[in-house]
Amino acid sequence: MSACETMSPLVQSPGLPRSPEGEPVFPEPWAAEAFGMTVHLHERGVFSWSEWAAALTQQVHAPGRSADGSDYFDCWVEALCALLSEKGVADAETLNALQHSWQRAAEATPHGQVIVLSNDPCR
Repeated sequence: MSACETMSPLVQSPGLPRSPEGEPVFPEPWAAEAFGMTVHLHERGVFSWSEWAAALTQQVHAPGRSADGSDYFDCWVEALCALLSEKGVADAETLNALQHSWQRAAEATPHGQVIVLSNDPCR
């Protein structure tokens, strides 16, 4: 079996939205990117499976979270940012600035075009 055919344990994350066939589905391309980054960082040893599960669980069960799971990938990104900060990969201020930069880039990108960070008018 090739590395591409090997499923990461992250695919078994509780609450991960799934297709009728059981495959992970993503509401937007950014959610798939966040998933992929998380898998990559986990596989490179930046954090363990148990650390990831604890961080994601904390975000999913935080007060004010959507009961229907519609903010699941928002929880995912917040859990990833928290772990990256905790592990010293990037500080919270840098991560926050990068999130804002991507948001500005998205707002400045014409509909239907690929969002790229260089579209941020403040860069």
